[in-house]
Amino acid sequence: MTRAPDVVAHLSPNCGPRRGGLRPHLIVLHHTAMDSAEAALARLCDASAAVSAHYLICGDGRILQLVDEDQRAWHAGVGEWAGQDDINSRSIGIELDNRGDHPFSDPQMRALEALLPGIMARHGIAPEAVIGHSDMAPGRKVDPGPRFDWARLARQGLARAAGNGSRPRQVTAESFRRAAQAAGYTAPCDDATLLRTIRMRFRPHGRGLLSPADLAVLPAPIDAACAPV
Repeated sequence: MTRAPDVVAHLSPNCGPRRGGLRPHLIVLHHTAMDSAEAALARLCDASAAVSAHYLICGDGRILQLVDEDQRAWHAGVGEWAGQDDINSRSIGIELDNRGDHPFSDPQMRALEALLPGIMARHGIAPEAVIGHSDMAPGRKVDPGPRFDWARLARQGLARAAGNGSRPRQVTAESFRRAAQAAGYTAPCDDATLLRTIRMRFRPHGRGLLSPADLAVLPAPIDAACAPV
């Protein structure tokens, strides 16, 4: 049995009730894009900033809880996932101390791997419902970015793995968008932004024009575990 991680409470005033009786069935991962965990913590707890998350994981692996899980943290903003809006009311937000231009530390990843199973068990959240900020707000957000090791989480059943189906002989922007929407990417964006977003998540080394390889890495359509509640 995995030992529950040590979590230190450092509550933020930036939260409120979840709207419309909604409960969390998504987990949204972010990077802080700030120079230090201390700077991120100050901002996430600053009432005038009006931003927060449920958890902040520092580069050294420390986990701080800023908002109770039954409350609505202000981390996601405008966006959509699988046809659902108000992602703040539907999700748990986790901020990772990272500027966005360097790898995530091993202690930080191990802390995330220790934290996720408990959240997923408490709220019945499937691996398919662990998403990045960029997944639900393509173009507006790019975090946690191409340096985040999604495959590492997927190997442990803590996130969705890339598809491994056979590559089609050809792909069009229309067929790619249909497959992406079925996989959850329903937020409005142009074709180039959609391609960049999918590559950040499932094919970070992909370059150039849309190719059959981009369609092949898309996972299967999401199931009822990620449906609105």
